[in-house]
Formats: sequence, C-alpha cells, structure tokens
Amino acid sequence: MTTAMERDFDSADAAGLGALDNVVSMRDEGANEVSKRLLASAARLSRNAMTEIDWSAPLDPAKYGCSPEWSSLYGTAYWDELTEEQRISVTRHEFSSIMCIGIWFEMILQEMVIRDQYLGAYHSPEFQFALTEIADECRHSIMFSKASEKLVGRSYKPRPFVGFAGKFFKATAKNEVAYAGILVAEEVLDVFQRGCMRDDRVLPLIRTVNEIHVLEESRHMKFAREEVRDSVKGIGGFRRQFSALYIALGAYFIVTSLVQRQAFADAGLDADRAVAEMKSNSHFQSMIRSSCAHLMEFLDEVGLLTKPAMYWYRKANML
Repeated sequence: MTTAMERDFDSADAAGLGALDNVVSMRDEGANEVSKRLLASAARLSRNAMTEIDWSAPLDPAKYGCSPEWSSLYGTAYWDELTEEQRISVTRHEFSSIMCIGIWFEMILQEMVIRDQYLGAYHSPEFQFALTEIADECRHSIMFSKASEKLVGRSYKPRPFVGFAGKFFKATAKNEVAYAGILVAEEVLDVFQRGCMRDDRVLPLIRTVNEIHVLEESRHMKFAREEVRDSVKGIGGFRRQFSALYIALGAYFIVTSLVQRQAFADAGLDADRAVAEMKSNSHFQSMIRSSCAHLMEFLDEVGLLTKPAMYWYRKANML
C-alpha cells in the first residue's frame, strides 16, 4: 500500500524536483498546521500549463491518449478486434471524457470549498490554502479544456440525471461529505494519471498534463484528508452513517461517469457494444479497485466505510 508520504515523494520525483520540497510531514496535525506547509509547497512547486505546454504543436498520430492498459476496453474481445489506429483514437476520446468529467467535478469542488470558507477565519492558513486550491482547480480546468479541444475538439458531460444530482450534492454537501467527495475524484484520477505520465506510448502533451495535475493534486488530497479528520472528530453515530452513505453515493456517480457513451461513438465504435463490454470488463474493474485502495483505507480509518457505503463502492467496482 502506498502511503501519503510516499505518494508526495513520488510526485516531486516525477517532476524532477527534490522530494523533500513537496512532503507534508505526517506529524502535522490540524488544518492550519497542514495548510502552512501546503502553502509553502504551492509557492515553490506550482506549475503553469499555459506556458509549459506547446499547445500549437501537432499531435503524433502514433501516440495514445492514455496508457492502453487504462482503456476501459483493454482486455475485452472488442479491444482485440480494433486496429492500432482505432485503439489510439478510443484512448484519446476516453481520456477527453475523463478530463471533461474532471472539469465538471472541479466546478462542484470549487463551490463546496467556497461555501465551506464563506464565513471562515479569513486570516488563517486554512482559508489561504482553500483559496489556493480553488485557484489551482481553475487552472486545471482550463488545462483539461485545452487538452480536450486539442485531442478531440469536443466536450463530454454527465447524463442529465447525474448533472442534476451534482447540483444537489454541491448545494448540500459540507464538512466530511464535501471533502471526502473531493478525495474520491482526486484519488481515482491520481493513480490513473500517475501511470500514464510515465508511459512513452502516450502523447507528450497528455503526459505533461498528467504530471502537472498529479503534482498539484497531492497537496489537495492532503488538505482534504485533514479536513475530513477534523470534521469527524466526536460526531454521532447517525451523522457518521448518513455521511458515509452520502459520500458513497457521490463516489458511485463520479466513477461510473468517467467514460461517457458518446466517447465511444465519437471514436467510431459501436457504442452499445463498447459500453456493455466496459461494464463487464474485469481488467478495468481491477484497475479501478487498485486506484481506490488508498481511498478505501482512509475512509475505513476515519470510520466512514460502513456496510451500506460498501455496497455502493462495490457496485462501482471501487472495493
């Protein structure tokens, strides 16, 4: 199991930076103490995709949009039937879908964090880092938008019902529900992007997008974990059960929305068959479970991995 500290070392090393510069001590306790360290890290290590990436450079037609092993069709009979050109196309459309769903949830995240800090301690490190995170997420959404435009030239959105559920979630989620919900999206993307950013088969543009996102999200995940820990201290049994279930429902809709049906259609595939094979793909299910292992461990640690919640995590192949 990868620890939070190892993940932070990993992120900094991947960016060619001294690992110690990006590590938040595991001895840090409390949102303000953690936020002080995260603010210092952000000042040293924040990246700018607008200047680091050559957005006008042509795309290599032989490079994938993500590691083939992370395609939702990898390991299926349909994947075996595809030509190399089709495999490259579907990974580009899949990753564009994932980035667009990332934008959707990052907008939810920003509203939840703003609401949480609306009448906060404006002088505090916690407040300062919360705004830093919002600024990061704005830049990430622009980066994902430009990358999707470059890859496939279109957007993907969740199903109408999920879009409505997202509006309800961002209006009602707070405390441990809001920050654990944030962790869900960030943890899943972290493992996915961590593998892709080191794969020479993937487009250099996408590898850099992944590298920037992984490095900066490592700070966001540490902040969210600390906010969850603070929120659940001393809460009653009913609230714990309710929060655990609400988080799990949010996680289910996020994870099952990552690859949209339209992405397969736009890649020229039989969308009905592709969706059916994705849903029964044991390899993809295993990859999702592996990406959620750290999240499940954390939720169990803070008492938010209840039996009703586990039902929804299993339904989404997260557990």
